[in-house]
Amino acid sequence: MKREILPAKASAEALDAMTAKDASSRAPVGVGRRSFLKGIGAAGMAVSAGTVLASRLLADSITDPDHSGELPKGDAAILRFLAAAEILETDLWLQYAELGGVQDDEVAKRASQNIPGYPATSTGGNTPYTNDLIQLDGDMPQYILDNTDDELSHELFINAYLASKGADTVNMDRFRILPSSKADGANRIGRLTNLMQLTVDTSFWTRYRSDSANPDLGGSFASAIPTLAVNQHPAIPRDNGDLNEPFLQVIANTAGFHFAFIEQGGSSLYPQLAQRVTHVEVLRILLSIGGTEITHFQTWHDKAGNAPTRLDVADPKHPGVMVSFPNLNQPPAGFNLEDVQTNLIMPEPTVFLNKKFPTVSIIRPTATKGAAMGAVKSLVADGLFIGQTKEFFEFLQDLAAEADAARGGLMK
Repeated sequence: MKREILPAKASAEALDAMTAKDASSRAPVGVGRRSFLKGIGAAGMAVSAGTVLASRLLADSITDPDHSGELPKGDAAILRFLAAAEILETDLWLQYAELGGVQDDEVAKRASQNIPGYPATSTGGNTPYTNDLIQLDGDMPQYILDNTDDELSHELFINAYLASKGADTVNMDRFRILPSSKADGANRIGRLTNLMQLTVDTSFWTRYRSDSANPDLGGSFASAIPTLAVNQHPAIPRDNGDLNEPFLQVIANTAGFHFAFIEQGGSSLYPQLAQRVTHVEVLRILLSIGGTEITHFQTWHDKAGNAPTRLDVADPKHPGVMVSFPNLNQPPAGFNLEDVQTNLIMPEPTVFLNKKFPTVSIIRPTATKGAAMGAVKSLVADGLFIGQTKEFFEFLQDLAAEADAARGGLMK
């Protein structure tokens, strides 16, 4: 099948298309998408090790009463969407880990067993980039590696669980077409995600510090780093030409805020979709994995606040693109200190369910309507998929639509 590769503007066009179509009005998903879900990619593509593992678990389930029986259709759809989200997270975190994480062969080996063509040994990293990440916290390389390992484990577990129930699994290998960084330390393989043209929404920073607004009740929030919310910015060095200061520190700072952006999405997505599941075991899975996403977010939320101040730094490849990282403990114009103060990393109590109730410290948003499609729109707007195919966007949109169509009603 010929793939239609979309240029940089594809993300904006795909976002418009998703916005235009209400999930409830989508036509049933056809046979073409189902071929991906069973772990079979384009013609001649090898079945991944993760799919083989899932097949073995399916066979084992015949004699294991705790893992037998079919999943409700909606629960399977939710798990498939979350499997896809975790596959995408694994892809982006591996890129960060190759360049800036502890160089651990164990994670590389696990990835190689699940991703066609992925090397089984670590790359050796990129020392200048790693050194600038360490300016945010000395433990950044270890945290990056651990986050990568977590997302890989989530991906493998959810697909294996789906297979154990006789449900379709998710394989996205045919979409590994995006280019890698050319900087020292990056594997030269096809990627699902693009970390070199990001537009990072940092409104999570002010949202979690608000004591009077909640996105579920119509609240809106300013970006803590306004220059990241416009234009396109690399969060990893694109090549060795990016390894010069002060721009390399800007790249590392961008990564620090992007880490938190990605994980705050997971913090909300799991409780949002948990409200739509039917089976208590599936609820247990979502609550258990969702809790780790929250720990990821709080870790990165803390570290991002340590980003060294850099003002009006130009991208050497795009001189008109300027980035500024202010000292958030000296509030920029338009902010009060408590709007941005860097050590306020625990969710401030805010309004929830109804403004007549007392404020309460919560994850937000957690409203469930359109949660999966909203997550896809957020990632598209982030620029993660610039250069992907039209088929890729349709695939994600279909998964999200099916997850959002699920209706809860718990049963044992």
